[in-house]
Amino acid sequence: MKPYPLSIRPYGLRAVLVEWPSTVDEAILEDILCFYRYLKTKCLKDTGWEMIPAYNSLTLVQNYKLVDFKNFSAKLKKWYAEKSGTIPEQRYLWRLPVCYDLDFGIDLELASEKLRLSVPEIIEQHTAHVYRVYGIGFLPGFMYLGGLPESLEITRKETPRLKVAKGAVGLAGKQTGIYPQESPGGWNIIGNCPVSIFNAKEDHPCLVSVGDQIQFYSISRAEYDLHKIEGEVGIYKIEKLKIDA
Repeated sequence: MKPYPLSIRPYGLRAVLVEWPSTVDEAILEDILCFYRYLKTKCLKDTGWEMIPAYNSLTLVQNYKLVDFKNFSAKLKKWYAEKSGTIPEQRYLWRLPVCYDLDFGIDLELASEKLRLSVPEIIEQHTAHVYRVYGIGFLPGFMYLGGLPESLEITRKETPRLKVAKGAVGLAGKQTGIYPQESPGGWNIIGNCPVSIFNAKEDHPCLVSVGDQIQFYSISRAEYDLHKIEGEVGIYKIEKLKIDA
């Protein structure tokens, strides 16, 4: 894996921001995750550091003390040069059910008009692709999924909604994603996922990690209602497949 030119700068008194070239690229994401793994397992174990990988950056937050930026940035450059051969953590492909019923896909017909695709064509294309998790944020458990086909690229809504339902599946620009809880939002809503990938009561509240993959599959309204109940009582098992390194 080739090295990239890095930008390292302070991010307040207790954090450091490491940035790769500003491009959404799977090779860059892989490099970030390898460096993240190297720091986590070799350099910053049990030292109060929290690390957040996303798109083309890695944010490192020190929870207990101020950061000596000059010394720490020099260490980061040295560690980055040493990370070659690091094996990333195990990745998974998560298959998530989505109901594209118009009661849930409240922007499907408008998206159909704008994209010049029929509603069935939008559903077919949305479920045919595998998406990469490039970041988790905005809301706890909100996945920013890259890999949307160009034919489904659509601008955000000019006026965001004050309430978007939990589980809403949306499109915005080159991305798709799921709202993990009710919130305001400006994405184009095309369906709803009845099962949650985030549970604040768990030690690891978000099932999915940056670098994992997501694939959606279409379900009927009756299947949605069933899976919703199964999820609420804790018996629904999300399909999870290992991705070969």
